[in-house]
Amino acid sequence: MYRFCIAILAGLFFVPPALAQDAKNIQDNSFLLEESYNQEAGVVQEINFFTWSPTTHNWLYTFTNEWPVTGLKHQFSYTIVGAHNGGFSHSGGGIGDVALNYRYQLSGSGETRFACSPRLSVLLPTGDSQHGRGFGGTGLQTNIPVSVTLHPKLVTHINAGATWVPHGKDEFGNKAGLTGYNLGQSFIWLASTRFNVMFEALYNDIESVVAPGKTIRNKDLLLSPGVRWSHNFENGLQIVPGVAVPIGAGPSAGQHGLIFYLSFEQPLKILNWQKRDKSKN
Repeated sequence: MYRFCIAILAGLFFVPPALAQDAKNIQDNSFLLEESYNQEAGVVQEINFFTWSPTTHNWLYTFTNEWPVTGLKHQFSYTIVGAHNGGFSHSGGGIGDVALNYRYQLSGSGETRFACSPRLSVLLPTGDSQHGRGFGGTGLQTNIPVSVTLHPKLVTHINAGATWVPHGKDEFGNKAGLTGYNLGQSFIWLASTRFNVMFEALYNDIESVVAPGKTIRNKDLLLSPGVRWSHNFENGLQIVPGVAVPIGAGPSAGQHGLIFYLSFEQPLKILNWQKRDKSKN
């Protein structure tokens, strides 16, 4: 197992020059925020995100698969969550709430100075609210990401969103309606086409159930410096690893953690097969 892990790490940090293409910029999602670039036609992306905090003993893993729907304007994705809530120390990890996401490219693209792509998500209650891994009810979430190129080497991404769960539950089965909102901003320094330095700030304010019909608000503020880099291949595959160190501030003062990120962006093979079939005809 040790040798296998070393081989995987070596593959991420070293790419033979014959396979690399330096011209393709990195335009992934930021780690804590969304960037306003839908997937191009025929290109899909798989995003792996993991964060762990030694101060709260929380960990969270998400897998997101993004698919264009007929083109850049419409994008569908789903997010599968694994989590452990440190407040339930004996519960272990498990599946969290699954999200089904739709994003509309309202303005711009990855090639423009300004871009905006609102998202609407349905949250499915697949997580166990008795162990703090879910809201306990079906919900809706929206997020409006805006991306602005401030300088050829500096991009900022701004997010504002809201969450609504009309029938949330706590670990005792008590029910209440839940609302929340999120605000965030990131700055990405494009040190090169293959290496970015990042700084993200994210504020969350969301309710949790404490008694029948009663809730309390939970507030979090994270400041997260990080880096990401890319490996580009001649077949169109782009692999982007990244790491960050989120630090709590304000209501989250004293907290800290680690973020590990890994995405794969690649052309749909089925489209390549269709092109080859047409050329034969």
